[in-house]
Amino acid sequence: MNSKTNDKINQVNEKTLVIGIDIAKSKHYACAIDERGRVLQKSFPFSQSNEGFNLLYQKISLLLTEHQKSEIIVGFEPTGHYWMNLAAFLHLHGIPYVMVQPNHVNKSKELDDNLQTKNDQKDALVIARLMKDGRFSYPRILEGVDAELRNGANLRSKLQEDLNGIQNRIIRWLDRFFPEFTKVFKIPGKMAFAALEKTPLPEDVHGKTPEELLFLYRQVEGMKSPQLPKAKKLVDVAQHSIGLTEGLGMARIEITTLLRQYQLIQSEINILSEQLTVLAQQLNDYEYLASVPGVGDGTIIELFSEVGSLTQYEHPRQLIKLAGLTLRESSSGQHKGQKRISKRGRRKLRALLFRVMIPILSHNTAFKKLHNYYTTRSVNPLKKKQSIVLLCGKLLKILHGLCKKQVHFDGQLMMKDLSCLEEAA
Repeated sequence: MNSKTNDKINQVNEKTLVIGIDIAKSKHYACAIDERGRVLQKSFPFSQSNEGFNLLYQKISLLLTEHQKSEIIVGFEPTGHYWMNLAAFLHLHGIPYVMVQPNHVNKSKELDDNLQTKNDQKDALVIARLMKDGRFSYPRILEGVDAELRNGANLRSKLQEDLNGIQNRIIRWLDRFFPEFTKVFKIPGKMAFAALEKTPLPEDVHGKTPEELLFLYRQVEGMKSPQLPKAKKLVDVAQHSIGLTEGLGMARIEITTLLRQYQLIQSEINILSEQLTVLAQQLNDYEYLASVPGVGDGTIIELFSEVGSLTQYEHPRQLIKLAGLTLRESSSGQHKGQKRISKRGRRKLRALLFRVMIPILSHNTAFKKLHNYYTTRSVNPLKKKQSIVLLCGKLLKILHGLCKKQVHFDGQLMMKDLSCLEEAA
């Protein structure tokens, strides 16, 4: 990947036809300019269909001939998922395309006419002129295993959201009909679900001994050793429950339906995770990432789905920028603003790094000691959250280095770096 602005500007010369496209759900607008920003073709519409894409292709061919251009570059905003079909069409026909940041379009739309006006025709021209100035980025084209991992990880994320929604509905049901239940069991849990399957209401517990409850719960598949103390506590709280006592017939049907949906989605997530693990293991980077204590298969799958193979990046700074971990500050004159991370980039990647840092600090001695050094050093000690953010960038650098050099993680090398830091301090 080449991120140098000068190279991007040089890519647009007198032989280049620049096409800016404003993406929408059903109708797109395209505008053509030259290397100076002069309009060669006013914005024209084309539909999100095979006919519309062919119309765009014919128009591009006509403009290349009419204006004696031999090169072309197409750019658009990554609006939702609507751009993906057009990108696949352009890639199939060998037409290079780039991405323009939506916030850049919003901030520069008044440069030409000094008006707040926003419409599809105007945005297409704004996008084209941003491209002419080199203000674009190169997208990563997903193919093969990378594409499979991205789609699979997105599906797993959606299924997990559905699972969390059903879990919240189960808790809401309990708040109405058996609010004391959550004082005994945590949701989710094997014994909790067994109890909800066999004795969902307080009246189902009345008159039964703890031993009788254990006999019922053992009949549930996967429930081998229910705990007697919890069964005793359930009997006690059921005697004084304030749960609703009307509409219990439909309440039973509701909780049975919720439990069935929860178990079905959980089963689908487990099967999908196994398939994603098999796919991830096909990539060369897998064994080097898996060598880092605290980095499991789930993390590796999500990392691949967000950035693909780490070897395609020339420098770890590209990954840090992609995660939005680069530092920014707001200073003017004698005022020195506090430095913070930019949060520009892939939000899911940044969240993944922060989330995985917790088990890494528990299982990785080198990272744990480095975290302790950052938070306790005599000069400029960091807060715990600041240290974790700093270690997220450190993790990206290490993972990139492991994959580039094709070596396994060595905690002793990190400890040497830590010793150098302590000596310098």
